[in-house]
Amino acid sequence: MKNNNFEMSNEQRKELKSIFGPLGSDDDLDTIDYDDIDNIIYLNSENGEEVPFEFLDLIEYKDENYVVLLPHDDSDDNTEVVILKVEISDDEEESYTSVEDEETLTAVFDLFKDHFKDAFDFTD
Repeated sequence: MKNNNFEMSNEQRKELKSIFGPLGSDDDLDTIDYDDIDNIIYLNSENGEEVPFEFLDLIEYKDENYVVLLPHDDSDDNTEVVILKVEISDDEEESYTSVEDEETLTAVFDLFKDHFKDAFDFTD
């Protein structure tokens, strides 16, 4: 098992807490084995097949929430993310829908890139 040593900003600490809930003191965040955190979610494809994605971020843009996902497979060649709009139904059920508007996709992706500029190498 590899050791992931890195420093986390206060913003990243808050984001991690918002995703995974309270974990104790901030010192606990520095001792987490991030290999053990399961941030894989499964979405149903058009043909009913479960497809795994790695959850990368939740972005708020113009009072709407968007998830940034990375298709999860065995190859490291896959570098394109998927951006989906989060929709909450009347019964509080969460679902994800495609984003057709290019301007929205670009803006959300730009926010994601800015948020993780030190963690990922982005190419245009």
